[in-house]
Amino acid sequence: MVRAWITVLFLTSLTFAQATPGSSVPAARLAHIRHGINLSEWFAQVYDPKGYTKEHFESWTTASDIALIKSAGFDHVRLSINPQPMMDAERHHDGGAEYFGYLDAAVKMILDAGLAVEIDMHADSDFKTRLAKEDDFVQRFADFWSAVAQHYASWDQDRVFFEILNEPEMSDGYRWYGVEAKLAAAIRRGAPKNTIIASGARWDDDDDMVFLEPLPDSNVIYVFHFYEPHIFTHQGATWGAYYWRWLKGLHYPSSPENAAQVATLVPEARDRMQVIRYGQDHWDAARIEAEINQSADWAKQRGVPLVCNEFGVFRNFSDPQDRARWITDVRTSLERHNIGWAMWDYSGSFGVVTNRETKAKLDEVTVKALGLNMQDRQ
Repeated sequence: MVRAWITVLFLTSLTFAQATPGSSVPAARLAHIRHGINLSEWFAQVYDPKGYTKEHFESWTTASDIALIKSAGFDHVRLSINPQPMMDAERHHDGGAEYFGYLDAAVKMILDAGLAVEIDMHADSDFKTRLAKEDDFVQRFADFWSAVAQHYASWDQDRVFFEILNEPEMSDGYRWYGVEAKLAAAIRRGAPKNTIIASGARWDDDDDMVFLEPLPDSNVIYVFHFYEPHIFTHQGATWGAYYWRWLKGLHYPSSPENAAQVATLVPEARDRMQVIRYGQDHWDAARIEAEINQSADWAKQRGVPLVCNEFGVFRNFSDPQDRARWITDVRTSLERHNIGWAMWDYSGSFGVVTNRETKAKLDEVTVKALGLNMQDRQ
């Protein structure tokens, strides 16, 4: 098995060496994905014991939500889709037709509103673990992707994009390059003309991006996510680094005084050191620009387009004005480099709307930080 994958990687690298693809992505397509928002917890991240039900699909995100997104000035959505339930549904008596029907209705609703859509395969960690270890499972996923791509290839080639896999969580970057090349080829078999979105190996961070080399396909956009520094953007989060849950009121831009004060809330000395370092590292607009500039240079050197389709700040324990300053600084840096973006997310704990339980309402501070205009839009 190892020898087989080495052969795949060697042949892929030969193809790449013989003809670096550059980019054939039409400018008109890139213009459709400049200012976007993520739609989470609809076709992925559903942890309710009832699972992915008809009631959930038809009520979680509605036409009024899509209209609000459009009215706020967003031009596209990134639609998270967990592939495992769909692959399981294919084994049912109807071959997954019912499940595809719900997804068709969602994609149609988005396109009918004049928005573009990134169909993002947003798998759970156990799914991605299998991709890292099981060649047969890679083949199964490739076959599934080819069917999905073929299904949507005729819808609107300029406004339907296929994202290979969100945050692959694969520690072996060389293994991921081989897997991604195989999945991209499968998508291309199903959809010869649609644009593919490709990522780095682990968490789609900017350092994953600069490790990657372009695929032997010129109709590809490359993607990274930006949450730096996580200690600020994920303060109070109960996932990721355990000590994040102790953090509250950590400011941006960072200052030694504030960081030292927040550090007193953290039990372990090693974790307190990370908080102190955040204060000393002077995280501000210039530091964010220095980070994003690395990804921008990578894309420029290779002549390929780049998007950042996740960035944001966990709301619960961050100061709203600090959060807005961070979003502003990231967004303006991306736009300075002509990098399209999609914020994480619409209505979750990083969201751009509030009061979802009653009537979704745009958060004015966040919309302004995104450079959008919500006047007369609610």
